[in-house]
Amino acid sequence: MQVRSLLLLLALVLLTAAAEAGKNKKDKGKKSSSECEDWRWGPCTPNSKDCGLGYREGTCKDETKKLKCKIPCNWKKKFGADCKYKFESWGGCSVQTGVKTRSGVLKKALYNAQCEEIVHVTKPCSSKIKPKSKGQSAALLA
Repeated sequence: MQVRSLLLLLALVLLTAAAEAGKNKKDKGKKSSSECEDWRWGPCTPNSKDCGLGYREGTCKDETKKLKCKIPCNWKKKFGADCKYKFESWGGCSVQTGVKTRSGVLKKALYNAQCEEIVHVTKPCSSKIKPKSKGQSAALLA
C-alpha cells in the first residue's frame, strides 16, 4: 500500500512540474507588451546586397523596435518587398516592341507600406519557337 501511495505522489509531483514548465514556455513566447498601438514600420533593409535576411525598424511615440525580415531574391524591386500583387496571365507578344505585358492588382500591403493599387510589368518575348505537340501523328496531319 505504501508503494502505491509513493508512486501516486511521485506522479502528481511530475504532473505539477510539467504544467509549470509549460507555463514558462508560454510566457517566454510572448513579446514585450507595449501600450503603443500606432506603430510605423520602415522598409525591410537587407544586411548585405539587395536581398536576403535583414531587419525593419518601427517607431511609436518614443519607442523603437527592430524586427527580423527577409527579402526574397526574386522580388520586384520596382514594387517593394512589402507590396503583394495578384497578377493576370501574360499577354501576347507585341511585334513592334518585342515584349509582353501583364498587370497586377494590390492584394496586401505589409507594415503600412505605400503601394500602388495596379502595377504593369513587361518582359522580353521568348525567341524560341515552340514545336508542335508530339501527340499528333502524321496520318492526322495529312
